[in-house]
This record gives sequence, C-alpha cells and structure tokens, in this order.
Amino acid sequence: MILRKKDSAAKSPWTGCSQFLPTTQKIIQFSDGKSPNQGDKIVYVAGAFDLFHVGHLDFLEKASKLGDYLIVGLHTDPVVNSYKGSNYPIMNLHERVLSVLACKFVNEVVIGAPYCVTEELLDHFKIDIVCHGRTPIALEDGKLDPYAVPKTRAIFELLDSGNDMTTERIVERIILHRLEYERRNQAKEKKEIEAFEALQRQKQTHKAG
Repeated sequence: MILRKKDSAAKSPWTGCSQFLPTTQKIIQFSDGKSPNQGDKIVYVAGAFDLFHVGHLDFLEKASKLGDYLIVGLHTDPVVNSYKGSNYPIMNLHERVLSVLACKFVNEVVIGAPYCVTEELLDHFKIDIVCHGRTPIALEDGKLDPYAVPKTRAIFELLDSGNDMTTERIVERIILHRLEYERRNQAKEKKEIEAFEALQRQKQTHKAG
C-alpha cells in the first residue's frame, strides 16, 4: 500500500475542519493485507469515491469480477476539488480510504493516485485491466485524457454497474430535504405567530370590554 500525507491546505467547505486522525494501525484494520498471487489478473479503478454509497458498491463488485485482485486509486482532495468543483470532496482523503478499504471487493488502495493513469503505475502494480464507470471522464487541464495510456495498451474498459446512484444525487437529496424542512418550520412558525397575535388581540379586547 502507498501512504502519502494529506495536503494540509485541502478541506471541504461543506464539512469544515475534520477531526479525523489517520494512523497506519487504523488503515491496517480495514485492509485485508493480502498481496496478489502469481498469475492473478489485476484490475484497477480510480476516482473520488466520496460519501461511499450503493452505486460505488455495485461498481466495485462488477469490477472485481473482471479479475482476481482489485486495486482502487483514490485521488487527493485538491484533485477531486479540481474536477468536481469547490464543494467536493465531502469526505477527506483518509476518510475515503477507510470507506473503500471496508468494501469486501477491494484488495488494495493507492492513496493519492495520479489522476492520469501512467505507464509507471500500470507497470508497478502489473495491472491487466483499467475500468471506469458511467460518470463522465473529466479531461486533465481540459485537454488530456486521463485514460490515454491504458487505452493505448487496449486494457481500458467502460463498466456499467447498472446503478445510477451518485454522490451528487445524494447531496441533491440532502439539500432538497433541508429546504423542505426549512419551509415546514417557517410555515409552522408563521402559524404560531399568527395564533399568538390573535390571542393577544383577544386579551386586549377582553380588557377593553
């Protein structure tokens, strides 16, 4: 496993300052600790895997069935921020690492994986196939295909997990529910104010009478 320090300037404006303290022991507890066997077909996927959800789970399960050993590359917070926008990631890198490692289909995680899949990465891990889901592929610097190298090697495959759940969809639900909650509270508060004012008027009328 490759361990790298988190960028001290990276943070999510949605979650504020995380109090999570990563240690190698915590990471080991979530890892299966197994190395690939001789002759194993090694599958590689990469992404943010933010707010780990059932869409991620279905994708990783399907990817794992393409080989014998599944490696997940996790992008750093600044990299995720660059291609998803300023509100992402919701979870910081180390929180995302433990979420992905806890998935039974994942054998290894590359922490701080390069956004562009390089020759060095493919050769170092002896990767046989590289997969990507249905979400659009953002070009690096608006022009570089991050999967150009595996495509050249003819080991790239688009994978349809059959699940359309995304982190963005979850965030949209949270925002929608929050707005509905606020509208209900505002309507309730308005009724309470109107009832209180009506009661006050009745008291004043009673005193005047």
